[in-house]
Order: sequence, then C-alpha cells, then structure tokens
Amino acid sequence: MSHSRDTMVKSCPMNGGDDEYSYTKNSMFQKETISAAKEIIDKEIAQKLDVKNHLFASSSSSFRIADLGCSVGPNTFIAMENVIEAVKHKYQSQGLTSQIPEFQVFFNDQDSNDFNTLFRSLPPKRPYFAAGVPGSFHYQLFPTSSLHFIHASHALHWLSQVPNEVVDENSPAWNRGKIFYLSAPEEVGKAYAAQFAKDVGMFLDARATELVSGGMLVLIIGSFRNEISPSHTLASVLFDLLESTLLDMAKEGLISKARVDSFNLPMYLATPNEMTEIIEKNGRFKIERAEFFNPESAIKVFCSGQACTMHFRAGFEGILSKHFGSEIIDELFHRHSKKTEEFSSRLQSSSDEGTQLFLALKRK
Repeated sequence: MSHSRDTMVKSCPMNGGDDEYSYTKNSMFQKETISAAKEIIDKEIAQKLDVKNHLFASSSSSFRIADLGCSVGPNTFIAMENVIEAVKHKYQSQGLTSQIPEFQVFFNDQDSNDFNTLFRSLPPKRPYFAAGVPGSFHYQLFPTSSLHFIHASHALHWLSQVPNEVVDENSPAWNRGKIFYLSAPEEVGKAYAAQFAKDVGMFLDARATELVSGGMLVLIIGSFRNEISPSHTLASVLFDLLESTLLDMAKEGLISKARVDSFNLPMYLATPNEMTEIIEKNGRFKIERAEFFNPESAIKVFCSGQACTMHFRAGFEGILSKHFGSEIIDELFHRHSKKTEEFSSRLQSSSDEGTQLFLALKRK
C-alpha cells in the first residue's frame, strides 16, 4: 500500500524564537561556515560580478539581493552584510564610488518560518532595506530579471518532498526501518537522487528567471567528495545515530515501528559531480567556482555530543514532532545526546573530509 500522503513535506521550519532549543541559539555550525565562505565570496564578487553591465546599471538604482532559506537571525544578517560589503568594494575598485547603489535584501523562507523573530532581531543600523518573502524556493518567488545576487546556504539540501517510492511498501525502494538514504539500499539512494535532481532543476529555472543577465547565484551546500562511500560520511554517522535512537524507542514500545518505517528525512547531500551534472544539464548558469571547504571550527561543534544534539533539535524538532508527536521529543533527544557522546570518536573520524561545497554560478 502506498503512503504518498507521507511524502509531501509539510512546512517544517527550523525552531523559531530564541529559547535554548531555538535555531537562533543553535546554529553555530552554519555561522562558522558562513564566516569561512566570506573570503571566497569576496573573491568571486571582486573577480566575476560585472557592475558595469548595463542591466545592472539600468534596472533601477537599487542592488537587490535575496537570501533563500534564511531561517531566523543572526546568520542570515551576517551573510547579507558580507555580500553588501564585497559589492561596495567592487564598485570602489572600479572607480564607481559615486555610483554605489542602495541595497535591498529579501529574506526568504517557508511561510511557516518564524518571520516575527527574524524581523525583531534585524540589526538596527543595517546598510539595506529589508523585506520578507514567504514561499518555497523550488518555485519562482520574484519578478523576472529583478535580482542581482542570490545567496543560499544550508538550504538547498532540503527536498520539496520525500520520494514517493521510499514509503511505498510495494516498491523496491521502500526504506523500511531507515530514516535516510546514506546507509540504505541502492534503490533508496537512486530515488532520493532523482528527486534532488528534479528539485534542483526547478530551483535553477526559477533563479535564472529572477536574476538579471550576469547576476550571481552563490550556494553553500552539505556535500561529500565524489570518491567517498556515502556510508562513511559525517552525515551518515549523524543520521544513523538518530535512526538507532528512534528504533530503540520503537523496540521499547514508546513509538510504533510502523511510524519509523514511514518516516524519511526530506534531504539530500549531493557530490560535486552530481551538482555539476545537474547545473550543466539545466544549461542556464555558468559555474564560476566549485570547491570544498571544511570549516574546522564548525566541525568541532558537531562532534561534541551535547552541541550536536542541540543543533539536531533546532533543525529537526519540527519535522519529528509532526510525525511522531511532540510528547516524545525530550526523551528522543536525551537518548540521542547519550549516543553522540558514546560515538564521539566515530563522529570525529568521519569529519576529516570536506563537508561543505561552495558554488558560485553566473546567469548566462
């Protein structure tokens, strides 16, 4: 019997507010990654952004930037100020100081994102006009040729839905007893890869429509090297620990085994080869830069049990609560924390490889 109703991703944003389990307080990993990427973004804007391009000059006097999957602060604010600083610097280096435009930043996330917390925490002295744009980035969100620069970090790995096959008991890709594809049978991985390719194709089409010609799209996504077996990655170890915690609770009758069988995370981590193939097949962007980076300070955060659990809770509490009920959450993460402490050396040894892929794309 097919459970296709379980495949659609109901909007499950990061934990809002600013209490101890919020994304605001538990997104140090993402913050460190954004800091590590700053230098690369600076360089790409300095070398590749054509501010003399007539479309840039003529499409009204403001420079428009979008951050897709912004969640709540403070990371999105840091990322946007980094971009604006680099763009201003580019104008100055071209002798166009008098032409530095006004900046407008659009903060985008799902409509159930905690925009109230986001707007309440906006930096009071910000060098831009701010606006919120709710909606899924798998579709067009902005008018045609209205943006100059688009940024998305730690967002594109979210799928628009769980692949139908993985929750269909009659499919060879039924992901029974597993919650993710990294250590699952090959058919499951193929179903996830196909869904990701379809979603990213839609994402790129939407962005190509929204950007002016020569506009830039910068992506920071979770990834791993082409030659590594998925099951040896840090992500695989992390999700295996969550999965085994859920299975322990099912064995003890705290949750039903059937609920675990029908739960799958709507995420995919693409290798550089996969991303290159999808972008080239789409044909609307030129890859200006693709490189791995491994922010050590960020990885350290993930490899200490308690911090790892807090990050996981901030990111996945919503989706786990919807599926299993909020009453199991405290117990689930209490057990998860113990497991991550127990397996911290395994986490450490799987974290030596690059975990983030940086892509700078230019709209053709």
